[in-house]
Order: sequence, then structure tokens, then C-alpha cells
Amino acid sequence: MSIRWPAEAIWEAVVPLLPGFTVEILPQVDSTNTELMRRARTGQLEPILLVAERQTAGRGRLGRDWQSGASGGKRSDPHGEAPEGLSALTFSLGLPLQPADWSGLSLAVGLAVVQSLHPALQLKWPNDVWLHERKVAGILIETTSVGEVRYCVIGIGINLLPRDSAGLRTPAAALNEVLPDADAPGTLEALVLPLVGAVKAFETEGFAALRADFHARDLLYGREVICTDGTTGVARGVDASGALLVHTASGMQKISSAEVSVRPVPGTAAPTKP
Repeated sequence: MSIRWPAEAIWEAVVPLLPGFTVEILPQVDSTNTELMRRARTGQLEPILLVAERQTAGRGRLGRDWQSGASGGKRSDPHGEAPEGLSALTFSLGLPLQPADWSGLSLAVGLAVVQSLHPALQLKWPNDVWLHERKVAGILIETTSVGEVRYCVIGIGINLLPRDSAGLRTPAAALNEVLPDADAPGTLEALVLPLVGAVKAFETEGFAALRADFHARDLLYGREVICTDGTTGVARGVDASGALLVHTASGMQKISSAEVSVRPVPGTAAPTKP
């Protein structure tokens, strides 16, 4: 399978924002995040976009697996069948980053994803993209310090074609449900420049300026939620730092730990937002 990636076009668009930026496409790797973290720890701290056509040990939040590779079939098309492609797009953006406050970075990244791709996509705090009550994409952010430099690796995995949801905590959605022609090269090209712009803006401005935009895509707002730390209540958006606000029996509580999983109560729908 030969895939024509728009590496040169992406490089030309991004390098003015990130001097020294490179684009690398790998046929296979254990995990794009793991690979960039390995490189960073050996002193390779230049900004880079690393794309994998296949991941053998992809990781999601809390160490969960995220597998990707060639599709097992072909996209349906009213005029015939489209060529075989990747069932998922997996890539990582690595760059030195020095925001005054790291809080809310995953939300800023999620906003860049949904705003770049389709109006139907929503954000489930803190780092998942959902479509029609199912997960379509995940975000994993990791950092490491090398000397005076803090290096940030932002990993994104997007389901392009339907996948088997057996064994998954959350049923999977696919981008081609709303974008039938979506493929890995086109989705990557649509996303990378807005993503870099959002990350650079976050570095200087933080999350507060994005709060209203997040609210417009907030999957959990107004819904009953259950947190793995035992907190239950009704989600009421996020504060200026990106912490989730949950109205509980004892009052409003802030949920900020990345180790807390938040799930909407099955069968509850969000009310119309103010």
C-alpha cells in the first residue's frame, strides 16, 4: 500500500511558525509518542511531526491501547468503491514548549481538532473527541525536561473508518460517518497547521481565552457524570484553567486531575446550552 502524504505542503505551511520543523512518515513504529519521547531524552528537541502508518503499541490515556493500521476493507461510495487506505490516522507533534500554565493544554488541542474537521464533533473532558455519543479520537500529551528545555509531545489518534468496538470501554465512531471522503493524508493536512497555531497561542495566552469556544463543543455540559474518584453530579463546563466544574450535592467541585476519568451517565442527554 502506497500512501501519498502531503509532507512538503505541511512543512511549508508550518515552518514559519516553528523554525527547524520537520515532517517524518514511518511505515511502522511502536508508538509515535513513545518514539518522540525516546528521541527527546537523547537530546533531539527540534519541532517535528511524526506520522505512523501503523502503530504496534499505540497508547491512549491511562496506558490504554490504541491500535491502528491499514483498513480491512474499502470505504463505501455512491459512485463505486474508494481505494483502500488507513483505518485510523495516528501522529505526534513534538516541540519545546514553555507556557506559564500548562492547565488546559489538552482542551486547546481538542478544540483545534474539532474546529478543523467537522461541526458535529464534540469534546469530552479532558482529551477525547466524540461523535454521536461515541469516541472518534483521542489525545495523549506527555512532556519531559532535558536541561532547561521542556519538550512536549502531543499524540492524536483519529478513527477514519468503522472499527470493531468489542472490548472497548466506549463504542467507537468513525470520521467517515460525517466526512465520507476523509482519508489519512487529507485529514492530516487539514489539521496540522491549526493544531500548531493553537499550541503556540496557548503558550502565550493560556486556556482562558478559549473557554467560550470549548463550551460550544462541550459534550458533558448539563449531563449527569460519574468520576472514578467517586464524585457524581451535573457537569457545568470548565473554568478559566480548564478544570471541569461538577455541581454535586455538596456544592460545586473542580475536577482537574488528569487521572480522573469522567463518564456521562448512560441515557442522559445534555439540555440546550445557554
